[in-house]
Amino acid sequence: MHYAPLIGFNWTLVMVLITFVVLYFVMKKLFFDKVHNFMSAREQKVKDAFDNAEAANKAAEEKLTAYNEQLSAVEEQRRDMLRKAKQDADALSQSLVSDAEEKAAAIVTRANQEIEREKERALVDMREQIGLLAIYAAEKILKAKIDAGEQQGIIDGVIEEAGRAEWKI
Repeated sequence: MHYAPLIGFNWTLVMVLITFVVLYFVMKKLFFDKVHNFMSAREQKVKDAFDNAEAANKAAEEKLTAYNEQLSAVEEQRRDMLRKAKQDADALSQSLVSDAEEKAAAIVTRANQEIEREKERALVDMREQIGLLAIYAAEKILKAKIDAGEQQGIIDGVIEEAGRAEWKI
């Protein structure tokens, strides 16, 4: 019976170890540096992307703040322009109303003056007509040489005749 030693030398294990070490150095020489460089470059790109994103966000926030300030300034300008336009419109409206009132007062004054002139002219014409009527009545009375009763009849006839005639007033 042959018994195997408890601790024995295993050449397969040594060969695996040697293969592993050789493979490790070959991989280190050929691939590890390249993979490490690739991973470092990738890490740097990610960091740069985060830094750029942060800078872009900061720039965007600054632009947004500037835009909001400009918007506020424009809004204030718009309010001022509307306020001024309303004041100008109110002043123009008041001016137009005042001018219209002055013109209306002038027209009323001229109309009243014209009415007074026409009234005076009518009174003058009426006086002339009354004077002519009185002369006409006196002529009739003088021609007729009549008594008081006939005289009253002539006066009534003249008045009636004058009532039918058109007066120039």
